[in-house]
Amino acid sequence: MLKRAFDVVAAFSGLAVLWPVMLVAAIAVRRGSSGPAIFVQPRLGQGEKLFDCYKLRTMYFDTGHWPTHEVGASSITPAGRLLRWTKIDELPQLFNVIRGDMSLVGPRPCLPTQSQLIDDRRREGVFKVRPGITGLAQTMGVDMSDPAKLARLDGIYANEYGFLDDMRILIATLSGSGLGIDRTMVQDARPHLGQDP
Repeated sequence: MLKRAFDVVAAFSGLAVLWPVMLVAAIAVRRGSSGPAIFVQPRLGQGEKLFDCYKLRTMYFDTGHWPTHEVGASSITPAGRLLRWTKIDELPQLFNVIRGDMSLVGPRPCLPTQSQLIDDRRREGVFKVRPGITGLAQTMGVDMSDPAKLARLDGIYANEYGFLDDMRILIATLSGSGLGIDRTMVQDARPHLGQDP
């Protein structure tokens, strides 16, 4: 109950303060490549329920729905590189927090196609908690390119961590832990298909 109340208050406060940043970022996205500024992607949430996850678009519109570590670096737009490095692209997920799809802190939501990670998370009991904008694994530099390790850390969070631990993770995130982690493929297995003007 305390966690949810904190999430809602913090998300509304964040939007009230950061909406100019999101507006400028959205304009930069639209000017830098064709397509909408907001990218909507299906993700698995609490209880394995699907929800629409919002992000500022950092890749070319025709890239498709792939995990970041499976996407070629050339699929990222010029504005997208800065947005991903600073994590500004995650700010629209504050709307997901208000809606109740996500929390500020929790396991990062995965795509419904990431079967290995889903199986590993089921075994660890991860889906009993809401996914988060940031989490334990992210502050430790572990992302979805290592599903087994990620699921183990997510399981520790889901089964052992509480509200005070969330505060520590938030402080670590705001202090820079996990920022800049962006493992796109160096060689483009799935480059974007179209050309932007």
